[in-house]
Amino acid sequence: MIGILLAIGAALSNALGTVFQRKAAQQAPPEDTMRPALLADLARRPVWLVGILGLIGGFLFQAAALRFAELTVVQPIVVSELPLTLLIAALVFRARLDREAVWGTVAVSAGVALVLIATDPRRGHPTGAFTWLLASVSTVAVVVSLVVAGLRASGSRRAALFGAAAGVGFGFTAALMKGAILGLRHGVGGLFSSWQLYAMVVVGIASVFLAQNALQAGPIVAAQPPITICDPLASVAYGVLVFGEHLRDGYWIIPTLTGAGIVILGTVLLSHSSLITVEASHDTGAATGPDDSSRLDQHHRRPAL
Repeated sequence: MIGILLAIGAALSNALGTVFQRKAAQQAPPEDTMRPALLADLARRPVWLVGILGLIGGFLFQAAALRFAELTVVQPIVVSELPLTLLIAALVFRARLDREAVWGTVAVSAGVALVLIATDPRRGHPTGAFTWLLASVSTVAVVVSLVVAGLRASGSRRAALFGAAAGVGFGFTAALMKGAILGLRHGVGGLFSSWQLYAMVVVGIASVFLAQNALQAGPIVAAQPPITICDPLASVAYGVLVFGEHLRDGYWIIPTLTGAGIVILGTVLLSHSSLITVEASHDTGAATGPDDSSRLDQHHRRPAL
């Protein structure tokens, strides 16, 4: 129970952090995409620093949760981060969530939850160095492929691809975190002598960088769902591959596939949300002059998240 409560705290803190990071990232120059200059620009914005504090808080809650619960129990609760993020964003940006955004969010969250309940991950035995190597190489290949595809896309599609890359990265960060925490069985020295601790720092920073690019490229309704989906599902995969955790099979494949179908449906609904096709009012105000603003008003463009 303690692990679950801490995981919920992580989801809430991450949601707050994401909204404030988006608020800062939407004002960053487009030419800074996938460049260190993006972080340099964001670091000068107080609102982004508030978002990073939320991210750090989520990290600390997550680390504490993993001390009391398994990786495949903690990470799925991250699913609650998506509806929390959109609700907080609606308040911060004074935007209206349309029906597609609301039901899409509900479907994605429910679908991922159903998949994880049906598979019922159970504790296993950590595997050896080869599986860590396999997991590392596979992660790099997937993330690089998503980033390359994102660079060839634009707008919301780019935000979604960068978000998926960040979600996979965050899932791997959590796996490394769990591996480092296992070192505590041998005392504090075991923690700091674990290679996973230092790899976690590197992968975590890279994942944050990818998330900033996703939030810069498009609205939260495009960038956040892929992060929320890929993070827990990747964590389950790492749990099975690296930590030898077991999933339920047999007839349970039916609700598992049903949950996956609901996730796809939710993703389609989100892609048809009006929030996906409009710019935030803050962006239009900064990028257009009075005449342009008048034209936008004539088209009744609403602020996006």
